[in-house]
Amino acid sequence: MSQTVVLKVGMSCQGCVGAVKRVLGKMEGVESFDIDIKEQKVTVKGNVQPEAVLQTVSKTGKKTAFWEAEAPSEPEAPSKPEAPAEPEAPVEPEAKPAEAVAVA
Repeated sequence: MSQTVVLKVGMSCQGCVGAVKRVLGKMEGVESFDIDIKEQKVTVKGNVQPEAVLQTVSKTGKKTAFWEAEAPSEPEAPSKPEAPAEPEAPVEPEAKPAEAVAVA
């Protein structure tokens, strides 16, 4: 069964990207992969186990973890509407005393 595994991999240069490409190219079951050095994101598609992909990429010596953007963001969704309440806290009064100090 084909699936997609997304990892966050600490890559700082094209050499790092090359190392990840090499290990994924040799891994059994990998159909395709995409490496985004700017996002430090590696997306692997194929008949693979997520844990096996993580272990394989870890062998490069790069800091490797599962990309957490997908699953954990859903339970947090209900709390997001509450977040805008914080910016409503009066920010201006802090600025006014600074103006008064500048005048005095």
